[in-house]
Amino acid sequence: MLRRGLPRVPGGEAWPPADAAATVEDVVPTADSAPVPDVVAEPATVDQPTQMPETTATDEAPAAPAVVATTAAPSGMRRGLPRVAGGEPWPPPAGAGAGSPATAASAVAPVSGADTPDVTETATSGESPAAASVAPSVAATTGTPVRRGLPRVTGAEPWPPAGTVPRADASSTSSETPAGQAASETPAASETPAAPETDTSAAVAVATAPASTSILSTDLETPLPWTRTVWNGRAPRHMPAAPASARRLPTWPQAIAGLLGAAALGIVAGAAIAFVRTLLSFPFMQDFLAAFPGEYEPPIAVEPGFAPWVNWAHFFNMFLIVLIIRSGLRVRSEKRPTVFWTPRRNAKGKISLTLWFHQALDLLWIINGVIFVVLLFVTGHWARIVPTSWEVFPNALSAALQYVSFDWPHENGWNNYNSLQQLAYFVTVFIAAPLAVATGFRMSGLWPKKAERLSKAYPVEWARALHFPIMLYFVAFIIAHVALVMLTGFLRNLNHMYASQDAVTWTGFWVFIASLVVLAIGWFAARPLVLAPIAKLFGKVSGR
Repeated sequence: MLRRGLPRVPGGEAWPPADAAATVEDVVPTADSAPVPDVVAEPATVDQPTQMPETTATDEAPAAPAVVATTAAPSGMRRGLPRVAGGEPWPPPAGAGAGSPATAASAVAPVSGADTPDVTETATSGESPAAASVAPSVAATTGTPVRRGLPRVTGAEPWPPAGTVPRADASSTSSETPAGQAASETPAASETPAAPETDTSAAVAVATAPASTSILSTDLETPLPWTRTVWNGRAPRHMPAAPASARRLPTWPQAIAGLLGAAALGIVAGAAIAFVRTLLSFPFMQDFLAAFPGEYEPPIAVEPGFAPWVNWAHFFNMFLIVLIIRSGLRVRSEKRPTVFWTPRRNAKGKISLTLWFHQALDLLWIINGVIFVVLLFVTGHWARIVPTSWEVFPNALSAALQYVSFDWPHENGWNNYNSLQQLAYFVTVFIAAPLAVATGFRMSGLWPKKAERLSKAYPVEWARALHFPIMLYFVAFIIAHVALVMLTGFLRNLNHMYASQDAVTWTGFWVFIASLVVLAIGWFAARPLVLAPIAKLFGKVSGR
């Protein structure tokens, strides 16, 4: 008896009827086939519209076991599409004879997924009209048995049969049997012309005989290919660095172009030096140098030397401006910040920790600059860096020509700067620094958002257009300043700036080295691990 399930019509009896049973017509074993296990019939789906394909009989393939059963629809059941082209609707009406072409069809129980074996179906003249042959195909194997699972039918052996191995080439469309006979990879059902009459309305089920030479069409141990399409969820700071082989290296044309560019700059510099030296050899230029030696005496008397506060202001300015440039470039290139800072009184003022560090350094730099300017005017040393005569311009030109010709102008920084130095310091302290503060303040969160008229008069685009070029000016000034310090009296200049001495000793040099050590420590400490605890004192530090 078959297992009964839900009714086919509302309010009807459980399906199939209580007296339904499977009818086994023929079992045609072959010499090469394994014993056939017990057959368990399962109900067929009567609403399935799929038409069973026709197959071609062949005399070469050996017959394999097949199980066939027929069904008849009870009265009142809806009938569907025919199973064969031109046939009657399926299932046949109640009481239909066995000779009806729609009452006889063979069905092979499907095996889903990668467990589907390759089979071919043939019909021979000696077989029963309702029998269909199923033969497992044999192909080249890898020799590794596959893992066995649950049985396909109740009480049978685990599936696939023992000794089943995956195909060596799953992409092939055909394989040879041990006898050299052709076999099809796609399982299909073989039609029969007629089937004996039966009183049951049971479904058809086929039990496939396990064979020791069964081959699976795919390797169950190999995972399906796939491609990751989502972000892995880790923060950018955990992303591995690109391998050295993947980094772009300059090509030979680029390297040659760089060398040619450096050579061209050297040639231009040499030509400029030769031209200026030749120019200064003329009598009218000698008279110009005599009239404007490169410096002038200020009309306001200034006490010579450098007070200790000048040395401390110079050190703090060097320390802060280097870190400001570093953090500013970091803010400019940072696209996905990982740590943020939020002020306590403004939850909407959330900014990256790098930007907070940059603005904190700006604030310290402004404080140091204000103290320096105040002391500069209180002590009267402002006249050292503020031009007090129009003679500053021709003397600055004279000093520039002397620098280019490598015939250095007279250095007397302890008492008075030359005119070129004076102009450079004046522009840096009283023009470039205020512009950097004004543009940075306009771009920061401290700018009043409700001041619409002021914002319209001073657009933020202007600030962005000026802020970066001002930073480039500071970089150029630092490079030129350090180079001239090293080339025009190294030890004496370091004593002026770091030891408040007008002597050629090593005191200022060692203080300078100590200041570089402090600067290096600050450079490497400027990272979230160190900055986060400091930033927490003034606000809230959080991740994304």
